[in-house]
Amino acid sequence: MEDMKKVAGENITRLRTSLSMTQAQLGEQLNYSEMSVSKWERGESIPDVFVLKQIADLAGVTVDYIITPHDLDEELKVEKKAHRYSRRFITLTVLAGIWALAVLVFVILWLCGIINWLVFIYAIPVSLITLLVLNSIWGDRSWNLYIVSGLVWGIICSIYLSFLQFNWWQLFLLGIPAQIIIIFAFSIRRKPKKQ
Repeated sequence: MEDMKKVAGENITRLRTSLSMTQAQLGEQLNYSEMSVSKWERGESIPDVFVLKQIADLAGVTVDYIITPHDLDEELKVEKKAHRYSRRFITLTVLAGIWALAVLVFVILWLCGIINWLVFIYAIPVSLITLLVLNSIWGDRSWNLYIVSGLVWGIICSIYLSFLQFNWWQLFLLGIPAQIIIIFAFSIRRKPKKQ
């Protein structure tokens, strides 16, 4: 068992460094402390199968690879996540589609004799909602703070500009506590699991 801990520790270290991650970054990805990752890498303990599977998925290897000894000079072929660019491309394509639809609606209304530039203002919150959903699914969640902030201010601006004749500037005052709540909500962190 001690040999397996040592082998797994060496392989976790190799995989982590090949991914250019620190122990803290790997721990955060797995919802464990940096100290736990350090214990795994020193061979003092071994993560459970679920965590081994998460590490394997991050590095694009199998769990078997992590618990099998390898020569130090054996080339480590970590699969870089090729879908990163395709996901980014999908996100940009969806956002471009939203704006193309906004242009289409604007042109149709214009041909009908109605010039309504608010169509483009309404496209901003729709774009941000879409971006928030896609970013939450496969993006860097640290950007969600900025996306949600933009969404709140975009909705406030949309409402204000929709009812411009009433001059409801007070709506912008609602944005201040909303922004504070958003910042505090995104500052809440889960405690890492302890082993």
